[in-house]
Amino acid sequence: MKHPFQTGDTKVYCKTVTAADFARFDDGLVHAVCSTFALAQAAEWAGRLFVLEMKEEDEEGIGTFLTINHKSPAFEGDIIEITATLQSQEGNNVICSFEARVGDRLVADGDTGQKILKKDKLASVLAPR
Repeated sequence: MKHPFQTGDTKVYCKTVTAADFARFDDGLVHAVCSTFALAQAAEWAGRLFVLEMKEEDEEGIGTFLTINHKSPAFEGDIIEITATLQSQEGNNVICSFEARVGDRLVADGDTGQKILKKDKLASVLAPR
């Protein structure tokens, strides 16, 4: 595992809201706005941008936790800018906070955790039992 970053470093991921991101369940469309689920996936990706530069060829990242506070809606066509900020990198754990914004408006914030493991270790952990 490489350690090219310092606490406070940031990565930015931009996501355009599409109908595929809308809040829906088995009973149909709930709201024609970006779902909390879609925001969570984008937040994890923003944190993963650190992992992509930290992991060695024989390593991979896996999510360990996610907290998300959904504050306001993002509509179809809106571009959400997710800024992940490195909070800590202890051992093989990578912890980030994030903010998701449309322009100046805060859409969501929270924290993500990922762990970098050897691919063979991860394969054994994820193997069906």
